[in-house]
Amino acid sequence: MNVLKVSAQSKPKSVAGALAAILRERGSAELQAVGAGAVNQAVKAIAITRGYVAPNGMDLVSIPAFTEIEIDGEQRTAIRFIVEPR
Repeated sequence: MNVLKVSAQSKPKSVAGALAAILRERGSAELQAVGAGAVNQAVKAIAITRGYVAPNGMDLVSIPAFTEIEIDGEQRTAIRFIVEPR
């Protein structure tokens, strides 16, 4: 499954476009965000993506989960959003 990494500086419309393309091609995708700003951008991107894929009859659900990742040799907690059609 593809993992799109979202930062606080990510543009939600750009992330939404990439997410919509992956959903159309593969059927499901994951977003990964570390920090409040990144989570905010990820949630906005998911909401925008719903509008992009709705005309194709696709209704999305998002399943949030915690995951541990390593950044610069340091363990960090990230939030992973699994996005798939309902």
